[in-house]
Amino acid sequence: MEATRIIAVRHGETAWNVDSRIQGQMDVELNDTGRWQARRVGSALAGEPVTAVYSSDLGRAHETARCISERLGVPVIPHEGLRERRFGLFEGRTFDEIRETWPEEAHNWRQRLPEWQPPEGGESLIELRERVGRTVHELASRHPGEQIVVVCHGGVLDTLYRIATGQEVNSPRTWQLPNGAINRLLWTPQGFTLVGWSDTQHLDDDAPADENTSF
Repeated sequence: MEATRIIAVRHGETAWNVDSRIQGQMDVELNDTGRWQARRVGSALAGEPVTAVYSSDLGRAHETARCISERLGVPVIPHEGLRERRFGLFEGRTFDEIRETWPEEAHNWRQRLPEWQPPEGGESLIELRERVGRTVHELASRHPGEQIVVVCHGGVLDTLYRIATGQEVNSPRTWQLPNGAINRLLWTPQGFTLVGWSDTQHLDDDAPADENTSF
């Protein structure tokens, strides 16, 4: 079977990204900078041979995907399996609030314990890895010999990087996950291969002053 080329994109910036507030599976919209980033991703990918655009169904990812879709002339297909990790009780709170209110849980999170789940319905790193691997394998297997775009979230991309490079879920992160970055992988039935990561050349120009609001 021929390989499927995957362009994986993290959604544009949100006000909660700026505030270091945990979004998880809460539906947070892009801020003005994020919308500018999404348009720049669309321009960067214009002309690429893309068969399908898949996106998390959360608003910040779906809006980013629509900007790409408009430039490529390919409709967006939403998929719940591309959602960010579930963070349970932590969603809507900042890192500082979590550390101050639940120091033990914050420590467990920072240690990247593979089977630890955030309180009240959070998803473990093992569960996240299984979901992301299964979802992207399913989507890529539909398009052998073709190229697809997958628009998702930082936690999903972190997991894809680990799968493609054979790293454990609790290995220290040494790679970047910028908003609006373009990442490239190959898929075959044998697994994923990393091709390029964290390309942000299309974001090198500063956003116009009236589009650089972080709220």
